[in-house]
Amino acid sequence: MITKRIIPCLDVRDGKVVKGINFLGLKEVGDPASLAEMYYRQGADELVFLDITATHEHRDTMVHIVEEVAARVFMPFTVGGGIRTTDDIRRILRAGADKVSLNSAAVRDPDLIRRASAMFGNQCIVLAVDGKMREDGSGWNVVINGGRIDTGLDAVEWIRRGVENGAGEILLTSMDADGTKQGFDIPFLKAVKKAVSVPVIASGGCGSPEHIRDVFQAEAADAALAASIFHYGEYTVRDVKEYLKEEGVSVRL
Repeated sequence: MITKRIIPCLDVRDGKVVKGINFLGLKEVGDPASLAEMYYRQGADELVFLDITATHEHRDTMVHIVEEVAARVFMPFTVGGGIRTTDDIRRILRAGADKVSLNSAAVRDPDLIRRASAMFGNQCIVLAVDGKMREDGSGWNVVINGGRIDTGLDAVEWIRRGVENGAGEILLTSMDADGTKQGFDIPFLKAVKKAVSVPVIASGGCGSPEHIRDVFQAEAADAALAASIFHYGEYTVRDVKEYLKEEGVSVRL
């Protein structure tokens, strides 16, 4: 049985880890390198670092922070935010990341995924998609620039195209669920999981170990990303994994 992955997420703004609700009301919760090391010691399977205002502020990802984090953790490490070109990708990988996450830049330049996967391998390329339910409830649209712009693109179709172009993994965030701590958006995740054959990471809405259990038992994701429950010390990664094991979910302890 393939083990499910638990991935803490570091949303970084101005060099500090922050957390909000529906992408708004951000509060500082700590230092990226220190939190990363703590999660590594707790047994996290991977780590995701997102420079959440880089794209909106038209600047590059904070490479020095990526280097600090990479020097202190020895687990797969994905970096996103402000990555617009294959040169940006090369710089982030050289700074110590194992994978890069492409979001807004891939929407603006869909061929970037194909070029990047050809140069670096599709195992390095994560297509990150922030999706929001359409007002008529007919499906989900892709939103970019940290949730500021609704592109009108159908999220499931966009993800299917991204995988065809060479994305090796999907990081799917539900804007409707983000920060609410009411659980993952399982219908959205299942729609994407059904559409592609690559791993899908669930993001947005985790408020308890039960929510992670639910998304795995629904076979809606291969990995679960969480922030609030770890940042505020409600649970450790180890706590979550031990609970999942008791519930019959295959995890690496």
